Amino acid sequence: MAQRALIVWGGWEGHEPEQVANVFADALRRHDFDVDVSDTLDVFLDGEQLAGLDLIVPVWSIGTIGDEQLAGLLAAVEGGVGLGGCHGGMCDSFRECPDYQFMTGGQWVAHPGDEGVEYAVRIVDRDHVITRGVDDFVVRSEQYYMHVDPANRVLAVTGFPVAEGPHVANGAVDMPVMWTRMHGRGRVFYCSLGHRASVVEMQPTLELCTRGLLWAARAEAAG
Repeated sequence: MAQRALIVWGGWEGHEPEQVANVFADALRRHDFDVDVSDTLDVFLDGEQLAGLDLIVPVWSIGTIGDEQLAGLLAAVEGGVGLGGCHGGMCDSFRECPDYQFMTGGQWVAHPGDEGVEYAVRIVDRDHVITRGVDDFVVRSEQYYMHVDPANRVLAVTGFPVAEGPHVANGAVDMPVMWTRMHGRGRVFYCSLGHRASVVEMQPTLELCTRGLLWAARAEAAG
């Protein structure tokens, strides 16, 4: 039986949510997922439908979520449905919602230098099925400075500072770029890359994100 994924897109158009949703949908369908794509958070109100999923992929930046919508999403993940996504579509979704941020394991707070920054992504956990065989790489895009949960299993980091800003006075620091975690019985995967669809589509970002989504869904193809 094919595994089932739900991709929910919306919010700030600058992150190209519909296009990113389509990239993820295509990637999952190549791994034989049945994929539903929705542009409304009301899909989280159907607890029975959510419970039958293997994976939820939020692609929803800088929005608001209702109490009942959030309750449905939290219950699904805590009950064992996987959650995975990237950039602001997952970790800058609902800024006034700490329960959501507690689930995802992080929240965007700044991107010094905006889109013009070239920076290295360094794999720090090479034993995980998501990162196995992937080399360090360089990307030119927003470099996310984040508040992160120390319980996350960090797979990749980037070094700050690269661009100028008030954070420079704190000295050098490694910032998580990619992590996994558990929320109840649900697996959670996140990658901070992906400001636009073109960044999600580039390699090895797409490969890593696809592996991460498969892992979150407990897909057999993830190893």
